[in-house]
Formats: sequence, C-alpha cells, structure tokens
Amino acid sequence: MIPEDLRYTAEHEWVAGDGSGAVRVGVSHFAQDALGDIVYVQLPEVGVRVAAGDSLGEIESTKSVSEIYAPLTGVVSARNEALADTPEVINSDPYGAGWLVEITPDEPAAVDGLLTAGAYRELTES
Repeated sequence: MIPEDLRYTAEHEWVAGDGSGAVRVGVSHFAQDALGDIVYVQLPEVGVRVAAGDSLGEIESTKSVSEIYAPLTGVVSARNEALADTPEVINSDPYGAGWLVEITPDEPAAVDGLLTAGAYRELTES
C-alpha cells in the first residue's frame, strides 16, 4: 500500500504536495504496521521551524516510542489536532485522516529530492 502520487523518506514519512505551498506529512502504512497499535502522538506547535532530518515529534505505540522526522526544511503551518483524541486513526487511515502536520517548505524543489513511490517500494521490500 504505497500511493503513487506521494513522495517518501527512508524514515517512512510521506509527503503530499509539490512544494509550491504547504505539504502534508504523515507516516507510511509500512511504518504504522511496524509500530503496532498507536496510542499517543506528540506534534510540534504551528509556527515552529523544522529542518529536514530533524525530529519533529514522537509516535508512541504499545510496542515502542518512535521519532517522527521532518522530510523538508520549513515552517509547520498546521497540525492534525484530531490525533490528540484519536491517535489510532494513524493505523486505520495513514494516508488520509491520519496525517500529522503540514509544512511550508523553504525550497519547493526539495520535494523532488524525496523518494518516489517506486524507490520507496524497493526500500521496504529489501
């Protein structure tokens, strides 16, 4: 389950959007499946500046706590407030209602540098 219209990171985040405006970020189906039942999500505040590769929050599951990494450098322009009450939606709908944050990237072209669906599929199958 790897949507073709998204970009991905080696840390299992996905990015929706071309970078011309805010992009939506979440964790992949592969990541949520590996984590197990998600029970808590810590997300950054709107307005926080993030750098690509830096931690921007945590996902806690019944198995472990995992970092969420910023796929791009920019400013957090929105966060999914619904996850405070229903973090388990990441398990049931990781590419829809389970999105995490929106980031307005400093460099719109940086989205093109992320993994394509095909490249991410190769990464997860190896």
